[in-house]
Amino acid sequence: MSNTGQRRKKRPSKKRRRAKVIIFSVEILVLLVVLAGLYVSLKLSKMDSGNKIEAKNLKQNDLTVETQETLEKYTTLALFGLDNRANGDFARGNSDVIIIASINEKTKEVKMASVYRDTYLNMTDSSGYRKANAAYANGGVDQAVSMLNVNLDLDITDYVVVDFNAVSEAVDLLGGVEIELTSEEAELINGYIDEVAEVTGKKSSRIYEPGLHNLDGVQATSYGRIRYTAGDDYKRTERQRLVIEKMVEKALSSDLATIDKLVDQVMGEVKTSLTNTEVLMLAKDAFSYSLGESAGFPFDKTTKDLGGKAGDCVIPLDLASNVEQLHRFLFETEDYEVTSSVKKISGEIVTNTGLSKADLP
Repeated sequence: MSNTGQRRKKRPSKKRRRAKVIIFSVEILVLLVVLAGLYVSLKLSKMDSGNKIEAKNLKQNDLTVETQETLEKYTTLALFGLDNRANGDFARGNSDVIIIASINEKTKEVKMASVYRDTYLNMTDSSGYRKANAAYANGGVDQAVSMLNVNLDLDITDYVVVDFNAVSEAVDLLGGVEIELTSEEAELINGYIDEVAEVTGKKSSRIYEPGLHNLDGVQATSYGRIRYTAGDDYKRTERQRLVIEKMVEKALSSDLATIDKLVDQVMGEVKTSLTNTEVLMLAKDAFSYSLGESAGFPFDKTTKDLGGKAGDCVIPLDLASNVEQLHRFLFETEDYEVTSSVKKISGEIVTNTGLSKADLP
């Protein structure tokens, strides 16, 4: 992984590329479930719902009363996409997609922050510090949600988990998504289209000119996989969020018949802590939601190969200041002061990695 993404890398193996198709698909579908699909009450019986995390298994920091009052003004969900090849097993797996979604109860604006899966964070157990996606693999959704709470000063109790590969079908059902391609993207996208078509079993065509294109499912998935440009994985995440935004816009303006088909595609592949009643409470305002800004976390970062179990990681510079920015972004909290727990974790990351804010470019 490169901080600048300027250096060309050896293309991953075919098996690894197939996994990345699934990873990107999961990210799209999680957002569709939360922002478009959950309102269809007739489909709720298909969803594995009401899987609450027991209080004894959920960790969080000692938040101030002021912070708790602020967070109560938002519905905050942890969204996980597992790379388990759609086998329906939500107990374990690397959460290759980790998204924090906040819904402003007053304005109905939805913001999302993607936590880079390789972010070096505290696992909240005896394994110490590893990549963020290892938390779900180690202790399932309980540990994954606790990891977010403890490292980021959150009080998340609800989650949505998916393990599914149907983004191409979803985009096609929506009639495609309009994306402006640069010359470089128009060239690189063709390196993925054939493989994505093979994996999904769908037909598509190559793109030969830059400009505005209405991408079909295969093309949109291929666009979200492009990584060999400046910005590398970080830029790829931006492309994925752009596709998400375009899909959500289409979904929220679609007719009920189209949404019904989308829900049929995803509801059977969802596990959530939300009960049917809670889903219906979100549902009543489904078409009042507006998709706000999105961002990647950490905001200030670098990369380093830490060897051992951690490997090549995204290092927050530093965690405390990044958490302050996260609260400002998701909850409009100015001058947020992190807890002593986050300060401690932030200091330990500096000690373990030898990297701090002084290493910002």
